[in-house]
Order: sequence, then C-alpha cells, then structure tokens
Amino acid sequence: MATSSSALLLFGATGDLSKRMLLPSLYALHEDGLIAANLRIVGTARSELSDDEFRAMAREALLEHLPEDRRHEENLASFIDHLVYQPLDASTIEGFDALAEKVGDISGGLSIFLSTAPFLFEPTIKGLKASGLAGENVRIGLEKPLGNDLASSRVINDAVASAFEEDRIFRIDHYLGKETVQNLLALRFANAMFEPLWNANGIDHVQITVSETVGLEGRHGFYDDTGALRDMVQNHMLQLLAITAMEPPADFDATAVRDEKVKVLRSLRPLEAAEMVRGQYGEGAVKGESVGSYEADLGESSDTETFVALKAHVDNWRWQGVPFYLRTGKRMAERRSEIVIQFKQVPHNIFAERGGELSANRLVIRLQPEEYVRLMVMAKKPSMDRDGVILREVPLDLSLTQAFAKARRRIAYERLLLDLIDGDPTLFVRRDEVEAQWKWIDAIRAMWTKQGMEPRSYGSGSWGPSAAIALTERDGRSWHE
Repeated sequence: MATSSSALLLFGATGDLSKRMLLPSLYALHEDGLIAANLRIVGTARSELSDDEFRAMAREALLEHLPEDRRHEENLASFIDHLVYQPLDASTIEGFDALAEKVGDISGGLSIFLSTAPFLFEPTIKGLKASGLAGENVRIGLEKPLGNDLASSRVINDAVASAFEEDRIFRIDHYLGKETVQNLLALRFANAMFEPLWNANGIDHVQITVSETVGLEGRHGFYDDTGALRDMVQNHMLQLLAITAMEPPADFDATAVRDEKVKVLRSLRPLEAAEMVRGQYGEGAVKGESVGSYEADLGESSDTETFVALKAHVDNWRWQGVPFYLRTGKRMAERRSEIVIQFKQVPHNIFAERGGELSANRLVIRLQPEEYVRLMVMAKKPSMDRDGVILREVPLDLSLTQAFAKARRRIAYERLLLDLIDGDPTLFVRRDEVEAQWKWIDAIRAMWTKQGMEPRSYGSGSWGPSAAIALTERDGRSWHE
C-alpha cells in the first residue's frame, strides 16, 4: 500500500495554474490537516526568485484567489512556512543537482507535479533521473498537454517511462477530481434503480456538453495550435464518456476502474464524416456584450476549430444502437458542463385517451457552474380531471450543495494533489487510456483532412453552427438546452 510523501515538488510554481489552483488547493489541504505538518513544498520555475520572494508571491496569490472567509492569518503564515523555491532552466541538465539539494532528503517519499511544455518533458525527466529525483519512492503527476497526437504522446510517455514505472506515473485530468464526476459512479453502482436501465434497453441516447462563454483568454498560441477537439474532447469529454458507459468494476480501485474505462475507449466506433461538425465562432454577443470573431481575437486568419459536435457509438452489447452526442465550444450561449441521460419512452401511454402527454425521463448530471443531479419525471397536475389528465414534467433534485451543506466544497485539484501525495492512482489516467483516446481523435482529424472539412462559422452567444443542431434533429432528437 502506498504511503504519503514527505516532500512535494511543483514545476511551473510561478505560473497561472499554480497561482489559481495549486497553491490554493494545497493551502486548503493544509488548513484541514489533510497533509502532514512537516510536508516540504518545493517550487521551481525559470524565474529567479529567493525563498522569501516566492513566499511573498504565493501569499499574494492566496489572498487573491481564496474566499475571504478562508484567509486566516495564522493558517496562511503556517502554510507559507512549508514553501521553498529553486530556480531552474529545465531545458538543460545543469541546475538539477541544485534542485535536488533544495528538495533535500527524499527517503520519506517525493511527489512531483510536472506542468511543462511538451518539448521540455524529455530533458526534465533526464534531469530528474540524473539528479536522483526519480527513485523508487518518487511518483510523478503529469499535467496536460501530453502531446498533440498519438505519436507525440508516445514520445512523452516513453520519456517518462524511462525513469518511472507505470504505477508511479499519475496523468492528470482535472475533470476526474470533480465531486459530481465521482458521484456519477456512486449514482450508477450504489443504487439498484439505475443500473438495470443503464443500457440500450432503457436509454435512448446520451449527451455530453462542455460549453464556455469565454474566448481565447490569453491562450492564443497554444489554442490555435490545438483546437477544441484536442483541447477538450481528447481528454475531459472522453473520460466523461468512459465513466458513463463503463461496465461495473469489481472494486473501486485503480486497476479495476481503469480497466473498465479503457474497454469503452477501445470500443469507440470510428466516425463517419456525417457524424462530426467543426465550427469557429464569429462576431456576436455574450451576456449582452458585443464580442469579436475568433480571427479578430487571434489577430490573423485561422482554420482552427473552436467548436466540435460528434455523434459517437460504443460498439458493445450494453450500448449497441445508443448514440453518444458530444459537443464543446467557446463563446457559446452559456457556461455549462453536463451529462444528460435520455431514457426511452414508456412502452404504452395509459393516459392517452384522457389527453395525458408523456415526456421520457431524463437524468441531468451537472458538473459546472453549479453541481447537481436532476431526474426529470412525469407527475399529474392536481385537478378534478373533468377536462382530461394533465401531466407535467417535474424535477427530482439531488442538489449536492444543499444535501451536503455542511461539507466543504472542494475544487478538483485539492483531491488530485492529495491523491498524488498519498499515492492513490484511481482518479488518474493510465497510458493505455491515453493512447486509446488519441487513436480515436487522430482518426477524426484524418477524416477532416481527407474531406477538406473546414470550420463552419457560428455567432458568438449561440449554441454553435446549425449543422450541430441537424446532427441530433435528423435522428428525431434535440440538444438539451
């Protein structure tokens, strides 16, 4: 059984991810006593900072990003005392010995959080190995992007595997740390009512939507080289699909859960051209404010997609004939991440002769901005029924915010960092999962090239190109909006 590390090494410690997510998450874990009081947190990046300068930067970031009721001076001071810093140019092997000296004794275990540009993975791993920071009691967490296709992903994974065995590699997908995603597992496998219907006999189709209202937000170079398919679908959305569609694992442990997920990913049917839509946002209005097009935001012409809609199929017994509709995009009408399970209609409407109209049950699992599980069911409106039976669709809400009002709401990185420190890989992505995801994504991109499929323009503040609406409507279905 894994033991907790006595030291944590943060690469990219002065970057935006560290300031917004990692440092506040570690502070929350410290405040709640979930990490050891003597845990050493070593930050490293290119910036030439002293320990005191790094601590001052961290304090400023915490004051900016923590809720006001969490800014307790005593807790802040004790957390800041955990932090030290060592400048490093990871592109050269020089400097890693000084980093190892700063990290100090790792006999109690070391966890590394590596967030870096893809071209720096190989030299960074070489430096860690040469300096003794890749021993058997060291595990490493890898933040995306891990390549931009299957071939480049394999290069990165091979480089990491040259120093770390697979059971010491923790590939991060922060969606897996969200409480609602884990509640999906509880919903399916801890309740007798859902699993018997969770298949092609009971479900008509599944929708997964991850929509954003923002544009590039300073990610110009990265996003234009990446696009929506590789930025969102390859990782977050395929992981959500896998958890939704997986078979019940024998146990809730890393091997059993990830074995079932990879079976789903390997069962994804290659898409036809008619089952995919590319889009790029144009001018429009979001939340009442006029915004420019993608090319205006970028400052040059581009054929990068900011929207993708796909009709996927999982070719196995459980899901034969059930489409999984996926869509993600920027500058859309609403910020939303959700999974919608559309059940089939009842086989016979006994209320039809009395005018009662039925809607099929629908389960909505909302990940953000709010978190809830909502089951839409049919109910009779109170009346004397002389003019017929009036049926209404009403929600049964399982609000996580209300049901667990006294429990602290945690951001995904809190759980993922704690699991990295503790050595629990259940919520991290295994190499065979990553490669199955890339294989499917690469086939889509090859189809785009073969068909000359250019992005269709859609107005900012909309739900994407009209072709995405047609993707569902030609099947007699519609997007949940």
